Amino acid sequence: MTGYRPQIDQDWRHPDGPTRNSAAAPQQTLGQREHWTAYAREQQTPALWFFTEGDDLYEAMLSEIRASTQTVSMESYIFASDEIGWRFAVALGERAAAGVEVRLHLDAAGALGRWSASLQRHLRDRGVDVRWFQRWSWRHPLRYNRRSHRKLLIVDRHAAFGGGFNIHRESSMAAIGVSRWRDTHAELSGPLVDEATQSFDAFWRGRRQSPPIRSSGTQFVSNETRKCRHRIRCLYGEVFDAARQRIYVTTPYFVPDLSTLRRLVAAARRGVDVRVLVPLHSDVPVTQWAARAIYAALMSAGVHIHEYLPRMLHAKTVVVDSDWAALGTANLDYRSFFVNYELILMTTSPADCEQLVGHFFHDLSESRRLDAATFAARPWTNKLLEVAGHALRRWL
Repeated sequence: MTGYRPQIDQDWRHPDGPTRNSAAAPQQTLGQREHWTAYAREQQTPALWFFTEGDDLYEAMLSEIRASTQTVSMESYIFASDEIGWRFAVALGERAAAGVEVRLHLDAAGALGRWSASLQRHLRDRGVDVRWFQRWSWRHPLRYNRRSHRKLLIVDRHAAFGGGFNIHRESSMAAIGVSRWRDTHAELSGPLVDEATQSFDAFWRGRRQSPPIRSSGTQFVSNETRKCRHRIRCLYGEVFDAARQRIYVTTPYFVPDLSTLRRLVAAARRGVDVRVLVPLHSDVPVTQWAARAIYAALMSAGVHIHEYLPRMLHAKTVVVDSDWAALGTANLDYRSFFVNYELILMTTSPADCEQLVGHFFHDLSESRRLDAATFAARPWTNKLLEVAGHALRRWL
């Protein structure tokens, strides 16, 4: 889409005070993480440590894998045959060869064009149990469309990681420089590691439903529970309806269903500060066309749309008020809500919520807010593409 250039909004303020120009990137060092890890494991408390840089996350994950003595369980949508994927393959292979039980669960569609026979041979020759989710079948072609978008790593039942990062070079500054993707992941401690283990084991064995959601605390939520087949969508709808102050959504693919759209509009109309952060530069243009088809309706209701300028935005986070947040693999789109298997971390910890708010406002400092009048004057060719994208929204 060419020709349209939304204006940078210079006037927004963090609701708790700091101005746009004073927003600072949240800083957490690996040294601080080591202290956090030691304390969290000793206390056995449920806690999260956030990662927004792929290189830091990959180093932390690889460090845990290399130190494993019993089990490594990993699942990913993309596990690329590039320098990042091979680093993980070597570490996983070494531990499997040393007698550690290593299980790797990968999605067949996510691997398309990214996986290699040599990578698979390396892993299997060293004893890694590689399992594929929904490989193509001429007898059941529709199954291939339902993908496992989950990302999870559990090591020795004491360390676990979950979130939005794939295993690929696109998320590494060391590999591609400043254009690396912006994403969000978390390391888990205490009882959350047991929950992650149970979730992985159940999915590995073909059990897709997860336990009921607790009313508070930090926990995993997948698409299906015993009572609801679209639990993540229903959960977001419930918290949007209950929002009193703010709803901050970060998503790379913003194509919500009508019910979710109406809830966001209703929240904005009752005075809730509703902001949606999406990438200016998308890796799936047709999804961006579909998203832009609904921007005018959202902005007319008071929803603020911000486009992230520097690079591809792949993070998927939601913060509602000061005591509810989620991060993980689910986008606000039809595929995540109705088709794929997804996994999110939900928390009611005010401290975790505030950290994610800090990430959100730092990202806004590198974004620009769409202006309704300027957006309405975009070229007619863009509007045609948006109509086409919107017509395909259920299949994106």
